[in-house]
Amino acid sequence: MFSRACEYAIKIMIYIAAKELEGRRTGLKEVTEAIDSPEAFTAKILQQLVKSKLLNSFKGPAGGFELAQNQEIRLIDIVIAVDGEKLLEECVLGLPSCSSRNPCPVHDKFLLIRNQLKETLLSTDLRDENLLKDISKLKA
Repeated sequence: MFSRACEYAIKIMIYIAAKELEGRRTGLKEVTEAIDSPEAFTAKILQQLVKSKLLNSFKGPAGGFELAQNQEIRLIDIVIAVDGEKLLEECVLGLPSCSSRNPCPVHDKFLLIRNQLKETLLSTDLRDENLLKDISKLKA
């Protein structure tokens, strides 16, 4: 459903949020080991999340990554930062003219699923304790 990068981004953000509860920042190597992700790919995703202002990055001995403190971060924010709004807005079959007025063959069926997905992503905060309680499940 989501791109591979988006799946990793969600795992990265959950891991960083969990470690932040322990009062510490998280470095690149720790994240890659914790979620079993390629280091270069993870670094690119982290850069993208910093650029999207979902993460803050700090250099030096006490450096690492932490969640942006001045905002609520929902799963939809991560999805949009990495994959854009394509999944939530465009035709599931990739047709350019699909709409309520001119629906594709699966438009109405997918509309319900899309709306449920969007609601779930909108209503799930990254700091939700259910997301953070067992980060050992983040490994592939």
